Amino acid sequence: MENPGKISVSRFVVLALFVIAFAYIEAAVVVYLRAIFYPDGFTFPITNLLEMPGAGEYLIKEIGREAATVVLMLTASWLMAGNWRQRLAYFLIIFAVWDIFFYLWLKIMINWPASLLDWDILFLIPLTWAGPVLAPLITSLTMLLAAAILLSSKTIKLTRISTAALTTAILMIIVLYCIAGLRITQPDYESYFSWPIFTALHLVVIILLFHSAKSIRQN
Repeated sequence: MENPGKISVSRFVVLALFVIAFAYIEAAVVVYLRAIFYPDGFTFPITNLLEMPGAGEYLIKEIGREAATVVLMLTASWLMAGNWRQRLAYFLIIFAVWDIFFYLWLKIMINWPASLLDWDILFLIPLTWAGPVLAPLITSLTMLLAAAILLSSKTIKLTRISTAALTTAILMIIVLYCIAGLRITQPDYESYFSWPIFTALHLVVIILLFHSAKSIRQN
């Protein structure tokens, strides 16, 4: 039996199969939800679900489903690895690849999105996250970069300042998604997502990650 934490091709193949299949399930659920609540098309600004008769009950179930999705990702990453660093890396990989294939499956199933700049509801915990589809894909690629560094054989050392800066940048990215998510029923919803701020925050994360990798090589 393969040891937990041992990084191998077979382990990544199994992980890829799990994530791709899981992404299909998630995409199928979204197709059903859109058919139920947006039969005339899922376009922004969207209709507030709370204003639809009976939708509140489904919204609660959807939030529960998303929470269960995160639990599945956490448990899968725990089983795939043997220490916290590898578990975090596997979680980032699972989340990122799942997100990428989620949109790929939606494109195959219903030919959506028509453009990477089409908007989508990304998450509902603790508040609604929203933004252009391209945004979470960029975030996913950044997560894969972080996972690659975590899976390296070098020792990672971050100063208190760089750790605080990295944490702040990540939290601000989440806040940016949530600010946009709170405005998706308004005609000017697009103005609440700032590409310059989004880009700057991701550059900060990437620079800090590469700086950490540079420090690793020097040690």
